[in-house]
Amino acid sequence: MDRYDERILRELKLNGRLSNVELADRIGLSPSATLRRVQELERSGVIKGYRAVLDPNKLGIGFVAYVTIGLLSHSKKAQLEFEEHVKEAKEVTECHNVTGASEYLLRVETADLISYKHFHSDVLGEIPQVNTITTLVVMETPKDER
Repeated sequence: MDRYDERILRELKLNGRLSNVELADRIGLSPSATLRRVQELERSGVIKGYRAVLDPNKLGIGFVAYVTIGLLSHSKKAQLEFEEHVKEAKEVTECHNVTGASEYLLRVETADLISYKHFHSDVLGEIPQVNTITTLVVMETPKDER
């Protein structure tokens, strides 16, 4: 990784749809050299893919929360079983195994508070491995670079 690769990554992170010519112009390399570098970043796995950034409001998502989950057991089996349940839940957009007082941090997106309440009781509350559920409601997002 050199300064050109870092520039490429910064520009693509801001706009993954940049044309190769525009990207080359922004970083100060020829289009052919830029293309080779992008292809190498993709091949090596530094660039894992490209995504569309969606407007949650236009998709009917009016409620976002981060939810910490404490498990009844700290075993690998309990973790894997919990993860299988979470993979099936469309409301969970991120699942992170974390250290601290809880084992998992989830990002949950639903239409509204009532929908979240149903998810909380009917999905999370029914997973046998779950011991504690703590919900942190997102009030505003001044920065989001995901």
